[in-house]
Amino acid sequence: MKRIFRLVLPWLLLSHAAWAQYLIQDSILLRTPDGATLSVMVVRKKDVKEPLPAVLYFTIYSNPARYLKEAKLVAERGYVSVTAEARGKRLSPDAVAPYEHEARDVNVVIDWISKQRWCNGSVGMYGGSYTGFAQWAATKHLHPALKTIVPYVAAIPGQGLPMENNVFLNANYQWAFYVTHNKYLDTAVNNDWQRWQRMRNTWFATGAAYRSIDSIDGEPNPLLQRWLQHPAYDAYWQAMVPYKEDFARINIPVLTIEGYYDDGQISGLRYMREHLKYNKHAVHYLIIGPYDHFSTQTGGKAVLRDYTVDTVALIDTREITFQWLDYILRGGLKPAILKDKVNYEVMGANKWRHAPSLEEMSDTTLTFYLSDNHQLVNKKPVRRESLLQTVDLADRGSFNNDYYPDPIIRKQLRRQTGLYYISEPFDAPVTVNGAFYGKLRSVINKKDMHIGVTLYEVTPDGQYFELSYFLGCASYAKDPTHRQLLQPGRVEDIPFTETRLVSRQLSKGSRLLVMLDVDKNPFAEINYGTGKDVSRETIADAGAPLQIHWQNDSYICVPIAR
Repeated sequence: MKRIFRLVLPWLLLSHAAWAQYLIQDSILLRTPDGATLSVMVVRKKDVKEPLPAVLYFTIYSNPARYLKEAKLVAERGYVSVTAEARGKRLSPDAVAPYEHEARDVNVVIDWISKQRWCNGSVGMYGGSYTGFAQWAATKHLHPALKTIVPYVAAIPGQGLPMENNVFLNANYQWAFYVTHNKYLDTAVNNDWQRWQRMRNTWFATGAAYRSIDSIDGEPNPLLQRWLQHPAYDAYWQAMVPYKEDFARINIPVLTIEGYYDDGQISGLRYMREHLKYNKHAVHYLIIGPYDHFSTQTGGKAVLRDYTVDTVALIDTREITFQWLDYILRGGLKPAILKDKVNYEVMGANKWRHAPSLEEMSDTTLTFYLSDNHQLVNKKPVRRESLLQTVDLADRGSFNNDYYPDPIIRKQLRRQTGLYYISEPFDAPVTVNGAFYGKLRSVINKKDMHIGVTLYEVTPDGQYFELSYFLGCASYAKDPTHRQLLQPGRVEDIPFTETRLVSRQLSKGSRLLVMLDVDKNPFAEINYGTGKDVSRETIADAGAPLQIHWQNDSYICVPIAR
């Protein structure tokens, strides 16, 4: 590995007395074994002579001004701050290829750090979203100098985005342009919400194939087209982060920070579940509360999507992060909030609770069957019956599957589509603690469908509090790496597990409500059920309306603590 660096102190910084006590190397270039270049910045205090632990922040969001502000905080905490950018960003002349090289590139940076005189051989990492992904990517081929990671809302490419449970989503469509248009960030194009709304609505209205959506937008999206070649969670995606037995070799302590309303929570917690599954001795802690993708990274905000967050849930994520780094890298005290491996805020109770594992958050699991009279019942039906749902996939006059939790609390639900099942009122307060799961049994007249399952609390005063949801492709339900088409006219089992974990105290008199629907809207690709590549199907493939006979021995399981 070759390296090049030069010292460039911007005159604006030189003129600021506050920076006089720092050494800033902002134009370091590292060569990777395959000949690419990575842009790196190092900030450390001048008056520190002994080697220190280093804290690495690896990102694709090129923003030097932000890096410097963050680096100063890191250096003040007694570390050497290192910021590295994905290949192709800032000073790197290479093409930007999100996700595809981090499993090797991050370790190039870690190896270089570990050999510098100012580093004592220990490296920690922290950060959210793409930076969270980069930390897990680094653990696929774990470098001995990496001692801990603190990922917030970490993405798993191919599982949380750009597709979720094998359904491609439009939520991050513009992201490819945001990070690849130039060496920094194209904020203007990312924030052009009218453009993206127009694109989605036009695509939906015309019924064009999903893979032609960039033609409707008017700008080629080569990254999307590359992703669409991999609708299964195949070797392309598996190479980006640890997969199966890779987790067994991850022997460093991990602190995961997540949110109940983080769009990508299924990714962040899947890392944790797989780590604990394959490494029985893994040291892995979790902090989770009522946060979305962005507020998880800052410690929460007082009002989230019209829900007033419990005051105790508002924490200082950065302070906890550096307490953890001090604990692992400097022999400090463990953060006080970490009273056990799983630390979660109970919405509605205004309390933090603690459990030794995700499974032990609850003390029982309620199993509800979806009866043919729209009730959630505790006993498996003696006689098999079904409810018929008909969805005209060619109809553009209505949307199906209004699942997204914004707002979190609603006074009423859209009842035009979907089937609704409701439980009896609880006769005492209970807490939903964990991630619901289940098995749907259905008979359909096509070979595939995209389904949604949304779980609500119906409060005694008649409001609907969204707890969690599932979105997925039926033909990948049993194995995300291999498509298994449904056989028309036959009862098929569709298991689902990848839902959002939540903790919410339900009062006496509250009920649970399940909304079951087929996904048809402008926010994700539409599955017309032919069995062809979904991204190639068009409205011409809709044919006869989709008919689903939902069987009454379908069930959902809800973990609770009494």
